[in-house]
Amino acid sequence: MHPKDESLSATIAHGQQLLMSAGIENPRRESRLLLAHALGLPALGPVGCGTVDQAVRERFDAMLRRRMAHEPFAYITGSQGFWTLDLAVSPDTLIPRADSETVIEALLTLRPERGRALRLLDLGTGTGCLLLAALSEFPCAVGLGIDRSEAACRMAAANAVRNGLAGRAMMLCGEWLEAVRLGEADRFDVVISNPPYIPVQDIAGLMPEVSGHEPRLALDGGPDGLRSYRIILAALREALAPGGLALLEIGQGQDMAVSALAGASGLRLASLRADLGGVVRVVCLEAA
Repeated sequence: MHPKDESLSATIAHGQQLLMSAGIENPRRESRLLLAHALGLPALGPVGCGTVDQAVRERFDAMLRRRMAHEPFAYITGSQGFWTLDLAVSPDTLIPRADSETVIEALLTLRPERGRALRLLDLGTGTGCLLLAALSEFPCAVGLGIDRSEAACRMAAANAVRNGLAGRAMMLCGEWLEAVRLGEADRFDVVISNPPYIPVQDIAGLMPEVSGHEPRLALDGGPDGLRSYRIILAALREALAPGGLALLEIGQGQDMAVSALAGASGLRLASLRADLGGVVRVVCLEAA
C-alpha cells in the first residue's frame, strides 16, 4: 500500500524498481516519463519536494502494469513524435520510428524544391506519419494515404486534423494500388511506402513490445519478407508520373532483392539511403 501522499522521488523510484524487475531498459527514464503522463505534464523537471496524490498514483500504477507487460510506451501514452509532428497512435497501427524518417530525408534530398505542387501517395499509411511529414515540408503538395485497415485510416485522418494538414490529405481504405484507378492525368509525382517486411517466421523472435502488441498485419512480409514489394512494384510504374519518384522503406539486408524487383518492373534505381545506424533503409526509384 502507498502512503496517502508520496514524494515524487519515491514514486519514481517505486516505478523504476518495478520496471527494472520486468526487464525494461532505461527503467528510471521510463518511470519519470510515465509519471509525467499520469500528472498530465509533457515532462518532469527537478522533482524537489513535490508529492503525488492518490489519483495520480493509481493512474501511474495502472500504466506501470501495462509497461511491465511490455506494452509499448507509445500505446500507453497514446502519442508518438515523428519528424516535426505529434501523432496519435493505437494498437491498430505500427508505432512510427526514427528509422522511417530516412524516407523524408531522402525525399528532401531528391526533391529539394519545397514549393512544388506535388501529388503524393502513401501506401500502407498507418498513422499517416510519412504522408503527413512530407506534406508538412511541401506546403503546395496534396496527398493520398491508403491502408487496408479501416481503423488505421481513421487514425491517419485524425492525425491530419491534429497537425493542421487535413485540407491537403485524404485517406482511403483499400489494398495497395488496387484501391485507385488511375488515368495518365491522375498519376503521382511521389510514392512513399513502409510496407510489412518482416519474414513471417521471424516475427515471434522480435522484442515482445513488437511481437506481442503491434499489429501483425503491418509486420508480416510473407515467407521472405518481400511479398508486399512484389505487389507494389508490379503496379508502381503505372502509378508514377513521368520522372516520378518512389521511396520504399526496407528491412535490413533487403536492398539488393528489392532493387532487383524494381528493375524487373521497369523502374530505375536512383539511390539507396542508410539510416543513422548505417543500415540501408530506403530504396529510391525513378520512373523512366
